[in-house]
Amino acid sequence: MLKTRDESELKKIALQARRHIVEMIYHGGSGHPGGSLSAADILVSLYFGEMNLRPDDPKWADRDRFILSKGHIAAGYYSVLALAGYFPAAILNDFRKLGSPMQGHPCMLKTAGVDMSSGSLGQGLSIGNGMALAARLDRKPYRVYVLMGDGEVQEGQVWEAAMTSAHYQLDNVCAILDNNNLQIDGPVSAVKGIAPLKEKWDAFGWHTIEIDGHDYKQIFAALDDARATKGKPSIIIARTVKGKGVSYMENVVDYHGKAPDEAGYKKAMAELV
Repeated sequence: MLKTRDESELKKIALQARRHIVEMIYHGGSGHPGGSLSAADILVSLYFGEMNLRPDDPKWADRDRFILSKGHIAAGYYSVLALAGYFPAAILNDFRKLGSPMQGHPCMLKTAGVDMSSGSLGQGLSIGNGMALAARLDRKPYRVYVLMGDGEVQEGQVWEAAMTSAHYQLDNVCAILDNNNLQIDGPVSAVKGIAPLKEKWDAFGWHTIEIDGHDYKQIFAALDDARATKGKPSIIIARTVKGKGVSYMENVVDYHGKAPDEAGYKKAMAELV
């Protein structure tokens, strides 16, 4: 697996990930392109420039853990796992097919590289806390990364988990919020406002960092800042664009969970070059 923080290399990988996302969802006939595309740069940064991993040994005991709490963006997750070498990219063609390891939500029993099954929103940070506490008890060096959606943090369990992380001073937990401002029913602010985000997480005892979630320099500076922070968990609030990279999907709520038609597929693939 290529390990790099070179921006030009990462952009190439993210472009290929976005192409995979569109192909998977188009051929599968369903899926969640908007959030998969908004989180692609974050996922690529984690898997190619940040986390300590061995794709040829997915269950390596000292690996960093990743939890996709917003499990509906499985297409984005699988595309990056394939590019990182966890399984052949050809398997992506089986997305959402019955019996395939490429299920509509990640399954740790079916798919190499998936550390935790997910889909029901709000649970990822609680699970991450458990992993982080286990690392402390076992005196293991690994860190735990949890990617959440902004609509997801409307759920009460997220805030119970946030209190737990801070209470136990879990500085090996790094949460990342894909703050693209749209959820399935419309703008997050209209469905149930979550602002002010930074002040809320600060009040819950977290080290809070705000960035542009498509700027690799900012992403890595935030990840380094989180790693250097001791005595409290860190959250990176990443401002992103829903549907990033496909013009007609960008900031369009319809593409939270809608596959493109043939014309839309061709237009998207023509843009992702």
